[in-house]
Amino acid sequence: MPAREVGTAVENPQAMASQGQLPADNHVHTHWSWDTPDSSTMRRACERAIAKGLPAIAFTEHLDFTVWQAEDRATEEGLVDRHPAHQLPIDVEGYFAELAECRDRFPELRIWSGIETGEPHLFAASIARHLEDSPVDRVLGSLHSLSDDGRLVGVGRLLHDGADATMRRYLGEMVGMIESSDVFQVLAHVDFPRRYWPGGSDRYVEKDYEEEYRAVFRALARSGRALEINTSSPLASADQVRWFHEEGGEAVSFGSDAHAPTAVGQKFDLAVAVAEAAGFRPGRDRFDFWRR
Repeated sequence: MPAREVGTAVENPQAMASQGQLPADNHVHTHWSWDTPDSSTMRRACERAIAKGLPAIAFTEHLDFTVWQAEDRATEEGLVDRHPAHQLPIDVEGYFAELAECRDRFPELRIWSGIETGEPHLFAASIARHLEDSPVDRVLGSLHSLSDDGRLVGVGRLLHDGADATMRRYLGEMVGMIESSDVFQVLAHVDFPRRYWPGGSDRYVEKDYEEEYRAVFRALARSGRALEINTSSPLASADQVRWFHEEGGEAVSFGSDAHAPTAVGQKFDLAVAVAEAAGFRPGRDRFDFWRR
């Protein structure tokens, strides 16, 4: 990744890593996620994690709703569908069977169950019903879509109607998501729209949204939850993670957001350097979040 994406505080990622210690990968997808190919198995992801020297891996499959409950806020707000609607439910039985098989096969690796729940503030009842039947170890909260004329629309599509206004709206919605949902432990990819920025992510100017980022980080810090450093997105700069630290953030989580086994633990040496430059250090043990 070009150095200009990392921020001024990171010169040598390898030298800054805490004695070569890499963190757990808390954000991995397999074929149990609707947007991930059949070749992306848990077994192959575990093999990659072990080869990379990671202590743990969390299989956080997408939990996105195209049909929701009457009790959900999405219903109260008059949302009638999701566009595009390629999302599919998780095959819970198959997921947990493969998870158990991998735990038996790879005892040297800690393997967590998990979900990445999209727009959790809109689907509290539906998520609660899912977790009541299928509890997991890790819950990530994500914002992938915004409401538009009665529909949930992927934010990448909305950027083309006005990138700046959409980004500011996105970060404002994220504050509301944090303040009105307590189901998730980690806030995933805080600048998800940057992946789809018109003209390329290198045109995105993070500093233009510092005020909005800081509002998100204050809300997250007040909740005591962790901020994800996502290594699939254009990597957050040390400045952005430092803003979270300055707003009182207590912990960061590392997530490859891998949708292929080869991406597990990708760029973690660089992400570690970003976290350290912002003031975060390894937690209580190798499995913990990194903390201030």
